[in-house]
Amino acid sequence: MTTLTDRYVWAAVRTVPEPQRSDLEPEIRELIEETVQARRVSGEEPVAAERAALVQLGDPERLAADYADRPLTLIGPRYYLEWLRLLKTLLAVVVPIVTVVVFLAQFLSRGDPGAAIGSAVATALGVTVHLGFWTTLVFVLLERAGTADTGIQWSPEGLPALPDHSRHARLPEFVASLVFLAALAAAIVWQHVSSVVRGPDGRAIALLDPALWAFWLPWFLVLLLAEAAFAAWVYLRDWSWAAAAMNLVLNLAFAVPAVLLWSGGRLLNPDFVAAVGWDPAVATGGGWTVASIVTGAVVLVAAWDVVDGFLRARRASLPATRQPVLMGH
Repeated sequence: MTTLTDRYVWAAVRTVPEPQRSDLEPEIRELIEETVQARRVSGEEPVAAERAALVQLGDPERLAADYADRPLTLIGPRYYLEWLRLLKTLLAVVVPIVTVVVFLAQFLSRGDPGAAIGSAVATALGVTVHLGFWTTLVFVLLERAGTADTGIQWSPEGLPALPDHSRHARLPEFVASLVFLAALAAAIVWQHVSSVVRGPDGRAIALLDPALWAFWLPWFLVLLLAEAAFAAWVYLRDWSWAAAAMNLVLNLAFAVPAVLLWSGGRLLNPDFVAAVGWDPAVATGGGWTVASIVTGAVVLVAAWDVVDGFLRARRASLPATRQPVLMGH
């Protein structure tokens, strides 16, 4: 039993339009089987014959492009896939890192969220343009230089893993989400009734302002229940574009009021701040360093969760392949 063929087929069919996938998959499987059988006749073992056949066929995306009559001519067929993979990697790694660094630097130095977001967006656009231009220019020069090869040898070991959309694969994350949400809800209630900080009369002093129980703390508890229901939805049905949109709504419903309450000095209990000897500016939002760090952390965590949700939805929408096959039988 081996999954190399299935991984190869999946890597090929995911790159072509939906109407062509049903015709392309059996053609590629038949080509692989014929190549494998030809090697088996010469005495090769099944696993070795399969691997050698895939090496002979080459990059699955290039093979799919040939079958679909889709020319790879942005840079040229020789360098196109290397250019595209490098550019995707740079955009996925460099742009987010630079954007986050600029946002935090501007926010911590100036304390203005709007200006920090504007600087971060402008920087992200500039970095994107420069990465696209200079990366493309390098490959254009390589193409014009007529280099014999790129020095990058494709091998089956680089094939992507088959996507696992089963509930069993999603179970650990589902359980972890429920445990985290339950612990957070319990902490909200516990800090109000059994805080470790006590007043002169021995009464527990809550961390969060008790006035928030009039609306906002119940709001956050209801959101935690909604998050638990959302986690169950994802566990049962997997990620989708609708799930990613709902994840965006839930993050906004939590992050926006949390940031507004903190920046307005309405989140922490003044009695708790006085009891532990903190600077009153922490509770009122006047201490720009602490306020900036907390606000930036909330915004970044929420933004990352939203982006991760859409990335998961995109991965879930990619085509799946059939069950693994027995080679040589």
